[in-house]
Amino acid sequence: MKFRGFLTVVLLALTAVFVIAGCSKKKEEEAAPAETKAPETAAPVVIKVGATPVPHAEILEFVKPILAKEGVTLEIIQFTDYVQPNLALDKGELDANYFQHTPYLESFSKDNKLSLKATAKVHIEPIGVYSKKAKTIAEIGEVGVVAIPNDPSNAGRALALLEKAGLIKLKEGVGISGTVQDVVENPKKLKLKTLDAAQLPRALADVAAAVINTNYALEGGLNPSKDALFIENSDSPYANILVVKAGRENEEALKKLADVLVSEDVTKFIVDKYKGAILPAQLLLQ
Repeated sequence: MKFRGFLTVVLLALTAVFVIAGCSKKKEEEAAPAETKAPETAAPVVIKVGATPVPHAEILEFVKPILAKEGVTLEIIQFTDYVQPNLALDKGELDANYFQHTPYLESFSKDNKLSLKATAKVHIEPIGVYSKKAKTIAEIGEVGVVAIPNDPSNAGRALALLEKAGLIKLKEGVGISGTVQDVVENPKKLKLKTLDAAQLPRALADVAAAVINTNYALEGGLNPSKDALFIENSDSPYANILVVKAGRENEEALKKLADVLVSEDVTKFIVDKYKGAILPAQLLLQ
């Protein structure tokens, strides 16, 4: 009887210990602060932009670290022609491109039934007349071959420049839309030859003169401000533009790219690096 009473007391004591321990543990759990998860960092958005090497890809390389701070990773895809960047953009292989001016975009889009949209005017590349054989416009010899770009918008632009230089005269009113067939006066009987724009610097040794886009002139080792015999002035309407597929112009990453390309930082970079060979559009639009 005594043993049974003793056993009962022991069991009651053990039960009390377990109950107290359980309550204590529960209070500790309630008192312990809940673990907080570190906020998840959003993965950077990657955008692919097609560009010709000079100056477009160079400007984009400058922009890349600025965009990275805003959570946008810029991948630059280089092209050496004026055809593939728009086709690749239309197919969705690119998110944007940066290599052309508005007249070219409109002409190419119409001919190829594309729906593309300009979102920023970045810089102007004055087109110029270059020669390895003449030191002035007046020295360009009679019956010489003058090469111009073969795409319609730049061909018209080149012919308008040759007219301003006094080498030819176009039909009245054709402006920058002229073709070789619109030449009505050619006192030196120059032979106007159309070539792919990228080939013009390489062809310079074989012709009397060539009208060359600034990006290809720079790639060919020419300095537009020093080597051009005659060059467009700063009132040129040919601002080079950032282009996206229609319907994507309000996407956040693409808007950030457009904003950075027209920022004061990029304007200063263009002025400092190209020293007048290329003109920031923002300075001319103010």
